Amino acid sequence: MASYKTPRDRTIILAAAGLPIDAATEWNDAVPNGTTAFSSDRNIYSDFWLKSARLIERLPPATRRNEREHGAASVIYETARQARTWFLRAYVEAIYDILTERLSRRVRVQHLATAAADVVPGLVPGPQEIAAEDGRLQRDRSSAEIDQGLFVSAVLANARTGIHLCQTMLLPRSESADLLRQFGRDGFVQLGGASVHRNGGAVIVSFTNPRFLNAEDHGTLDAMEICVDLALLDDASEVIVLRGGQVEHPKYRGRRIFGAGINLTHLYYGRIPFIWYLQRDLGYVNKIYRGLAKADDTPPDEFGGATIEKLWIAAVEGFAIGGHCQVLLVCDYVIAEGDAYLTLPARKEGIIPGAANLRLPRFTGDRIAHQAIQHERRISCNSPEGRLICDEIIAPGTMDNAIERTVSGLTNSGVVSAVGNRRAFRIAQEPLDLFRRYMAVYAREQAYCHFSPALISNLERHWNAQNRTP
Repeated sequence: MASYKTPRDRTIILAAAGLPIDAATEWNDAVPNGTTAFSSDRNIYSDFWLKSARLIERLPPATRRNEREHGAASVIYETARQARTWFLRAYVEAIYDILTERLSRRVRVQHLATAAADVVPGLVPGPQEIAAEDGRLQRDRSSAEIDQGLFVSAVLANARTGIHLCQTMLLPRSESADLLRQFGRDGFVQLGGASVHRNGGAVIVSFTNPRFLNAEDHGTLDAMEICVDLALLDDASEVIVLRGGQVEHPKYRGRRIFGAGINLTHLYYGRIPFIWYLQRDLGYVNKIYRGLAKADDTPPDEFGGATIEKLWIAAVEGFAIGGHCQVLLVCDYVIAEGDAYLTLPARKEGIIPGAANLRLPRFTGDRIAHQAIQHERRISCNSPEGRLICDEIIAPGTMDNAIERTVSGLTNSGVVSAVGNRRAFRIAQEPLDLFRRYMAVYAREQAYCHFSPALISNLERHWNAQNRTP
């Protein structure tokens, strides 16, 4: 196995940082050299990763390291991660089979990413290591979560395990089943971060994070996915409307705002774990696009499995920034007020905008997509470019009437063929296997972005995050 620098180079770098020569030599000697069999390699590689962790612990905390100590930490991390890449290429199916009992159990991505530590210690951070990061600013976190990204990327890159995980993330959550009876009785469920209520022949799902302009964060994600589940499972409705709730910001107080994307203040303060990105895009966003899958069936789309789907109408008031703009790309019909706008400021934030790189070019073409993602191009909804994404532009303050009219038009003659057509469009444009392969790359690249020093610099320069209250 090729390794980062030569053993001699590594020893020199570690010794220059003040690490004992004998410890550096012992670690160097433990660097794995290729793969042979899972039964033996799981112990060999695990021993190396645990030695790597102990060596990191002998260095000062990241915030107090000098240049040489940072260099030593980089060598240790990069060598260990290169070993993970080789190990996972050879054994990801074996690990996934243990975790899922040969695909007979369904394990959601956020649990999968920590449970792998029980199969091969050191492969990913365990729950205690993740918990130890609580309360730290993003700049002060250890970056151990990058190893979760490498693991999930390998799971998704493998067709057998990746499709199984994608289908798992499309299943209704157990919490949704518990709340479905309440929703059927009351027609309303309010959770922290999202709500769902029935309105005639439609169900309205709302982003509700009023203090932060309906931004998404760790506190809103579960609620949003459960509300999406309830809307899809509801037997009394045929259409779903996605809308932002009223916000508290003085500039917009009392107005509905579709949403401000990821909560950048929470991101800066270390309150959004890496796995959040994968749980979001494999979960509720993909459920809007593909519907709910069934555990006892084959996967959906080109694999033929059944889904529970409805038409989604997005109602854009104010703006749809970042993640909220991404969501528009999976809805069937977008109504926008004439003064609303869309942005995908991912480069300025230092992250990848979910699956927008996969989906936006289908709407706007490649050049405009690059300009929006790479160069922060703001798109007015009532512009030629905006109308490539938005189906209908209305006067400000008339959204309620527009929603009622659109829902009535869709439901008066039934929506059976509409659901069938959305499936047909999806299989032609973005089959499940294409999505799986995209998310394999996304999981790896977003992990490195999430822990990049550039992310912190961008948040301080463009968002003034250090002076905001989380």
